[in-house]
Order: sequence, then structure tokens, then C-alpha cells
Amino acid sequence: MTDNTPHGQGHGQGHGHDNGNGNGNGNASDDRKLIVLDMAGTTVADGGLVERAFERAAERLGVEPGSADHDTKLQYVRDTMGESKISVFRHLFGAEDLAQRANSAFEEAYGELVDGGLIAPLPGARAAIEQLRAEGRTVVLTTGFARVTQDAILDALGWQDLADLTLCPADAGGRGRPYPDMVLAAFLRTGAVADVRHTVVAGDTAYDMLGGVRSGAGLVAGVLTGAHDRATLRENGATHVLASIAELPGVLEQQQRDREPGA
Repeated sequence: MTDNTPHGQGHGQGHGHDNGNGNGNGNASDDRKLIVLDMAGTTVADGGLVERAFERAAERLGVEPGSADHDTKLQYVRDTMGESKISVFRHLFGAEDLAQRANSAFEEAYGELVDGGLIAPLPGARAAIEQLRAEGRTVVLTTGFARVTQDAILDALGWQDLADLTLCPADAGGRGRPYPDMVLAAFLRTGAVADVRHTVVAGDTAYDMLGGVRSGAGLVAGVLTGAHDRATLRENGATHVLASIAELPGVLEQQQRDREPGA
């Protein structure tokens, strides 16, 4: 069910929110033409592969399964879903060489799981992306994974050409979420909208919401198919909360109708 109820600005970054009854601080000239979507948990069902890959990687670095250290690190991984994975490993392992080893082990383990067929599109995700593009919108898929892992996911799903552009943190200068860099890179690279407030950001984590808010995007949609619940998404700036990404085209269509003269 779509949640479009008005709410506070949360982690406000100095821009107006659109709660489905207008277009925030911008005008409708380019009308939500840039759509920036997260992958795992938003458009892709990874079935807990992040945790499984972390456990494999941690074991390779000598973290004993079932130990207090293992449990603490795993909880941090859960709490920071959506963040750039190398940033997570820098926090967990400290020294840069250990962080890089952990990240490489994680990416290798995740790739093995993807190659094993343990990944699938979320219901309605492909159709939603195809519909958005058919309506003339530019769709960008983003991730906190490294490019090699992102490409493995796209290859496994047959999604290499599904979106207009795909971005990982390295494509945006190295900083992943909650920084707004990937959203802003999508804005700059595509030229799909003249005003960043006409950008739509959607994701399943608090960090997705923060990245969207900090970028100045006019619509920041949380989806309930991944890591975080409705309250967490709202607390971190979601202007809308959707049951799944399949609802997004309908939300945008309704907004467009509401902006038509006489609506």
C-alpha cells in the first residue's frame, strides 16, 4: 500500500518535499524525468546474500563464526545496509589493507552466490522500469557494491540494457550512500532534468533516503521489500513509502494528473 501522508522534513536539507499534491519547489517542465533506483532490496531480491557473503568474507579474514566479534560485525553490516561496502569494511577492520582484503573477499563471495543462481528480480521491478522508460523517463540503477559485483548481478538477471545508466560508488568519486554523490552523478551525466528537484530517488534503506534527501531530489520513495521498515524510512526523509517499486509508476502518474489544469 502506498503511504503518501504528509510528514515532517526529517533530516531536512533545505528543499521542499512533494507529498503527491504538487511538485515541490520546482515546476513541471521536466516532470520527474530522472529516476534513480537502488538495486538489492529495491529492484533485486538478493535473499540475504549480503549477510551470507559477509560471513564468508569474515571467515576468510579469521573472524570466528558464532563469536561475539562476528556477531558485532554482522550487526553493523545489517545496520548499514545501503552504504558503500568498502566504507563498511573500513569501519569494521580499521587498517586499509585489511579493509581492502575484506572487501575483495566479500565481492568474491557475493559473486559466487550470484553465479549460483541465488538472485532474482523483485516482482514487478522489470515491468516498472520498462514502463518508466516508455514514458520518456531516464532510469539509473545504483548500488553500494563494486562495479564487478554490480555487473555480475546485471548479467545474471539479463538486465545489462534495462536501465539508461548504472552507477556504483567508484563512478561517483568513491563515496557511496548516505552521501548524495551517486544521485548527483546521475543528474549530471544524464542531463535528464534541468533541476535536481525533479529527480526521483527510490530505495529500501535509511541510507538510500538520506542520499536522496541530501541530493535535493523532490521525491524520495522508500520501499518495503528490503532492509528497513516504514518508520525508519520516514525518519530518514522518505516523502513516500511504497509496498514495492511496482507502485512507483502509478504514483508518478497520479502526480502528473494532479498537476493538470482543472485537477
